[in-house]
Amino acid sequence: METKTQSLDQAILDFIDLCKTKPHSDSYLIAVLHKVQQTYGYLSEEHMYEVAQRLQVPTSVVSGVATFYHFFRLQPRGKYAVSVCLGTACFVKGADKILDAFRTELGIELGETSSDGLFSLEVSRCLGVCALAPVVTINDTVYSNVTVKQVPQLIDQVRHAEE
Repeated sequence: METKTQSLDQAILDFIDLCKTKPHSDSYLIAVLHKVQQTYGYLSEEHMYEVAQRLQVPTSVVSGVATFYHFFRLQPRGKYAVSVCLGTACFVKGADKILDAFRTELGIELGETSSDGLFSLEVSRCLGVCALAPVVTINDTVYSNVTVKQVPQLIDQVRHAEE
């Protein structure tokens, strides 16, 4: 991890200071990382280093927690989070092929963000709308009965909305 620090938001610094007044302040690490991600959208190396310094825990512990839990992102998320449901109903109806189509069309892999910063590609496990399978969400919009042929259209629709 780099030793360069980036100033954290004052609300995060205040929260860390509060945590440090409690016994076992290092037990608040996950809560602090959630606040950092909520503020910045992801956990940069600089932020993780500063959290480690301020909570007085090894940077390897912070990095280990951040990489172990799937809900922490280590790279900036795109403006539009594309999530393909891989739950059983969606998978049986071809969600894996839809995911491959998004990979190809966007030129990115899971967890990555497109070079224009617009799209991030993720998977979800069941969204609870199995009757609509296969399902894709783009931010908070749910697309049902998605086909591989629709993938370029969905991407174009979002890109045109940006213009």
